[in-house]
Amino acid sequence: MSYGSSLLKTLGTALALGVGLMGAGQAVADDPIKVGFVYVGPVGDAGWSYAHDLGRKALEEALGDRVETTYIESVQEGADAERVIRRLASSGHKVIFATSFGYMNSVQRVASSFPDVYFSHATGYRTAENVGVYNSRMYEGTYLQGVLAGHMTESNRLGVVASYPIPEVIRNINAFALGARSVNPDATVRVIWVNTWYDPARERQAAEALIAQGVDVLGQNTDSPAIVQVAQQRGLYAFGWDSDMSKYGPDSQLTATMLMWGGYYIDTVKAALDGTWETHNIVWGMQEGMVEMAPLNSAVPEAAAADFHAAQAGIMDGSLNPFAGPLRDQSGTVRVAEGEDMPVDDLMTMDWYVEGVMGSIPN
Repeated sequence: MSYGSSLLKTLGTALALGVGLMGAGQAVADDPIKVGFVYVGPVGDAGWSYAHDLGRKALEEALGDRVETTYIESVQEGADAERVIRRLASSGHKVIFATSFGYMNSVQRVASSFPDVYFSHATGYRTAENVGVYNSRMYEGTYLQGVLAGHMTESNRLGVVASYPIPEVIRNINAFALGARSVNPDATVRVIWVNTWYDPARERQAAEALIAQGVDVLGQNTDSPAIVQVAQQRGLYAFGWDSDMSKYGPDSQLTATMLMWGGYYIDTVKAALDGTWETHNIVWGMQEGMVEMAPLNSAVPEAAAADFHAAQAGIMDGSLNPFAGPLRDQSGTVRVAEGEDMPVDDLMTMDWYVEGVMGSIPN
């Protein structure tokens, strides 16, 4: 049996941090394992933190009274994150999921003080004896978005509203461009960096600025549905991100790349319960069920849908790698030779644009 609670008594210091605090689940006689989730944005009903919270709910459904979960939303990266993660560890949480790249150093510092707590950090690369890392091949979804965008654009100008210039975001931008140019070699991608994961007003301004540059299909690597809403209002096309955002743009959303975290959360907590938890660095995608695509908009022509589904099938069966050679950067220099795949380490540290992406990456 599960009950919601504010957990303000347990984590009262969070009030001083100015972060949202909520919980789900209440201890039962068998002392369930306490699992904490730290979110960079509000849970809301769409986007990155929403997708992670769906995973938390899947964990609760799967393990029932064996688990008690807490989530803290809108936790800023940096000192606030470290205080929140430390408070979760000190209040009896045995497993803690830190769900933003910028939490990486905070996780490392807290984990060293709590060797008996298991920490999992999303999208990072630093592990420890009690720290695992998990990531998704979300770029598989952005490649498929690009295939549709290459078909649907009339101006051959595509746009991406991007958060921070870190490898995971650069990968997604490049995959979007590669997918588009696989069906439309004339397509180009313009990027506006907003330096935030979640700021609907700033995201909206960036989308409008891209439209002013002639962009007629919009992508994003930010967390709010603002881009889909702008496209809906302007009669253009866009893609949902992290979750299905079609209710914000029923005419504009062509599809959405959706992240399904539940399987990983269930496996990780089960391992903690049965004593088999091990340090790990996993990257799951469509084959493992972590990345899925929302249904296609009825406006997608048959030819575009056929190319989309063919590419999706190729990713699923391993015959299509979005970062297979020949792969050139903006200058035309071959970075991956024909017949080769980009090494995983290079992919995980990507800091350059492929051909077709305009502009430069901020320092």
